[in-house]
Parts: sequence; C-alpha cells; structure tokens
Amino acid sequence: MTRKFISIALGLILAGSLLAGCGPKTELIVWSHLTQDEVNKLNEIAQAWAKETGNKVTVVADTSSFQEFATAAKSGKACDIMYGLPHDNLGTFQAAGLLEPVPEGIIDKSQYTEGAISAVSYEGKMWAVPIAMETYALFYRTDKMDKAPATFEDFLKVAQDKGFAYDINNFYFSYAFISAYGGYVFKDVGGKLDPKDIGLANEGAIKGFTLIGDFVNKYKFMPADINSDTAKGLFQNGQTALYISGPWDVKGFKDAQVPFGVAPLPTLEGGAVPHPFMGVQAAFVSSASKHKDEAWQLMKYLVEKSGIALFEVNPRIPARKVDRENEKVKSDPIMAGFAASAANAHPMPNIPEVQAMWTPGGNALTVITKGEQKPEDAAKACVEQIKEGIATMGK
Repeated sequence: MTRKFISIALGLILAGSLLAGCGPKTELIVWSHLTQDEVNKLNEIAQAWAKETGNKVTVVADTSSFQEFATAAKSGKACDIMYGLPHDNLGTFQAAGLLEPVPEGIIDKSQYTEGAISAVSYEGKMWAVPIAMETYALFYRTDKMDKAPATFEDFLKVAQDKGFAYDINNFYFSYAFISAYGGYVFKDVGGKLDPKDIGLANEGAIKGFTLIGDFVNKYKFMPADINSDTAKGLFQNGQTALYISGPWDVKGFKDAQVPFGVAPLPTLEGGAVPHPFMGVQAAFVSSASKHKDEAWQLMKYLVEKSGIALFEVNPRIPARKVDRENEKVKSDPIMAGFAASAANAHPMPNIPEVQAMWTPGGNALTVITKGEQKPEDAAKACVEQIKEGIATMGK
C-alpha cells in the first residue's frame, strides 16, 4: 500500500508539473503608438518570441496620453513595454518616474548615431531604446537639375533661377539654419539639457535668423505668409525646384508623379552645416512592470528583429546601423537622402520644458520674415518668452 501510494503521489506531482508547463511562464503587454500596419507586424515578431520562450505577449495599438498612461501605470493596468513613442515625450515620463533605465547589454550603442542615443537619454542615463529616426531634408526636382545643390553658392544660384520655398515660419524646419552657426535651444551639459541656458539669441542664432529673414526680404524666394500647403503645392506644380520637408510628403509626390530626389540641406557660408531637428521613435520598459527581466528580453528581441520588417511596412529610417546598411534601405535613394540628413540632425529636446519652445520660436520667425523686427531683437524676445513659458509650467 505504501509503495502504491508513493507511486500515485509521484504521478500526481508529475502531472501537475506538466499541466503547469502548459501555461505561459509570463504574460507581457506591449503598447505602441506606431501605425496599425506597423503594430500588426510588430505583433508577428512578438508572437515568434512568445513561441520560442513559452511566454504570452499581447500587442495593441495605443493612443493614450501621458496622463492616461500615468494613471494606468499607478493602478497596475499599463503595459510592460511601450514600443514606438516620439522621444520628446520621454522627459515628462522620466520626471514622473514611469521609465525603467536601460540595462547594459540590451543594445550595442555603436550601432546608433550620437543623436539617437542623446534623444533617449536624460541626465546622462538611457531611459529608452531608439527604434527609428525621422527628420527633414531638401527635396529637389530631378526634371530641373541632375543633383541637389550641396554648397550655399550653388543653392543660391538654383533657388534664384528655379525657385525655393518651405514653411519658413515653422520653427521645426527653420531651426536647421539657426543651429548651423551655433544656435541651440537648451545647452547640452554632459548629456543633460539645461533649460536655463537657452542659445537662441547668441551670435550664431542671430546669424541664422538673419539668413532666414533674407530668404524672404533680400532674395525674395517666398512671401512672408507662406504656409506648408502653399509651399508643397508650388513644388508639386513645378513652380519651385527646391523644398524642405520630411518623409510624410513622399507618397503624395509619388502619387502625383512628381520627379524628385532628396538630399541633405546644403552647407552655408563658411561651410556651416545645418542641423535639422530629428525625431526618434523610442521604446521603453515601464517602471511599473512586474516582469522587467522578461520585458527587457522581449525588448532586445524586438529591436534586433523588427528593424527591416517595420521599414518594409512604413519606411522610417532604422535606428540601428546594421539595418540602415541593409540593401533594402540603401537601395532606396529617397530614404538614403533622409538618412544622410539624419546624420547631421539634432534630436528635439526631450525635457518637459520643450513645450515652451514652439510658440516663441514661431513668433520670432514671423516678425523677422515680415520685416517687423530686427533678428537680434526678435531673438532676444524669443528667449524671454521661452523663459516665461517655463516659469509658468510649474504653477
């Protein structure tokens, strides 16, 4: 009886172990702000990891705001991984304690541009992983020129002869010319942005603002009140041959059968290099996750497996060098142009104070292009307005 009882007991234990092994080891939830097609592809890759590891993964498209995410995290209802979020949101998330620092070994930093790493770092520490980059560049009509102008002298000749226009009063686009001579939004001090050190009224910034004003008032390239739709229409209709914009305009131009190419912005006087703003799609592990180790394992898998797969769905610039050098990316001349522009780009500031930047920047550009204020005065007013905006943020 004793021997029979032991055999039955061992059998029950073994059966219980087998049944326990049938269920998932860990259940992870992934939210994403990427497009639905990208989320669907991401889900395929995540399910492959789940099958390999015996875990369960749920991937869903997410449109929640920061506040909604914060509330969900505090109540234990948020995701383990956010895969695909514009990096300029990270400062707000980090300040609220919602991000888990990126452990060593998850990514190979040598695979990323300095700008991409900077975009996901806050106070000298990485809080997210770059997955894709986005910036703007110079569109040029290939029926009017063989290649884009690479120098300021050539640019002026082409612009004066064949036309140039862009959404000039949009600070996002015009920052490239302000940064070329040494202007900056917030000073980067050892990997930490200092919101008290605003470089939009220094000598370099004023030189950049002056050039922007000259585009309208000296060279007469475009009217002071031009907007994005008008500038795009001029280029599409062949009334201008040069235009500054981003990858979001590519499909429309292709559908309209516009012959065009994409290249980095030309160097300016003295060889100054414009630094367009760069946005980085980032991924992070929530500090509220109960399965951080598994979440980072999945993160590593997604980063290594999704670069080209997501590019094929939506052609963003892959963050990893190995993916950017993939033939599918390199063979696309349009994406190669944006990638070359991204190499010169500055990441948009990722600290909460960036919210105070946009309106003053646009105001300064508007009064300069209209000739209502001198560049140096407009620049100083811009800095003061940003400081005032930052001061009201904590109230």
